[in-house]
Amino acid sequence: MSDVLQAPFDVYRDRVRPEWIDHNGHMNMGYYLVVFDLATDEFFRWVGLDDAHRRARGVTTFSLETHVTYQREVGEGEMWHAEAGYLAATNELMSLHVSLETRRAAPMAPEVLDRLGAILASHEKLPLPAQAGRSIGLEKRPTAL
Repeated sequence: MSDVLQAPFDVYRDRVRPEWIDHNGHMNMGYYLVVFDLATDEFFRWVGLDDAHRRARGVTTFSLETHVTYQREVGEGEMWHAEAGYLAATNELMSLHVSLETRRAAPMAPEVLDRLGAILASHEKLPLPAQAGRSIGLEKRPTAL
């Protein structure tokens, strides 16, 4: 685990695979969540909730809720477009730290809580993303006359 706390966290990279393309010629919505799940796994490793920690402590995480926004269509080979720099999608999720024995919420190890506290402190200086904290719905737009 690196001691450098990137803010914002920006480590995971992937490419849109041909089998993820739908009949509209862009990435199917279900695969966005697949990619975000892979990126979340990378974040958990960075935090200290890696496979070794989970096995040693008998814990895991369960996803309780996720919100995906689709900002811009992406085709094969793209996600956040590295060259053009546009945002393709966002994901906000709620995870629960769980005991594998009881399958109930369980406290995190102090070193993980400390790491999360340091990550929070490094991110508090950044503006909150516009997509954070959204609820489902459409904005009402004025109708054309």
